[in-house]
Amino acid sequence: MARMIPSVFDEDNKKELPAFPRTIGVVTSPTGAAIRDILNVTKRRNPGMNIIVLPAIVQERSTGQVLMLAYMNRESMQKTFETGYTWFYSRSRQELWNKGATSGHLQKVIDIKGDCDKDTLLVIVDQTGAACHTGSHSCFFNNIWEEFQNGKSE
Repeated sequence: MARMIPSVFDEDNKKELPAFPRTIGVVTSPTGAAIRDILNVTKRRNPGMNIIVLPAIVQERSTGQVLMLAYMNRESMQKTFETGYTWFYSRSRQELWNKGATSGHLQKVIDIKGDCDKDTLLVIVDQTGAACHTGSHSCFFNNIWEEFQNGKSE
């Protein structure tokens, strides 16, 4: 029997999806109250938005390193839950993309958490290869504070 998946991104666009277990590995499915709450709060904070996106901070499980920041909408989150790998929404291209689909640098989802304000996601992954399109393991390699401190002392 199919059940309604609560849409946090667009309450007016609920659709019937095949039933699947409440967990995939250790990832809670989008039928849980936490994901519903995050998406409902986001919708209230962004009334009239056609596509509601949430920032998704991606962190490597084994090192704790922040790898990248991307955005998820309802559809990309659903695909992430269905596949167990990260899917994001490109705001510039206005389309879904599967991290690593072309490079092979996949992100296997271990856990997804919502923050206290219910407007940001933390996606914990096992990373294969580099997370950054530059070939760097992390997208966060520009040492802005260090450069400022070095310039300040001169």
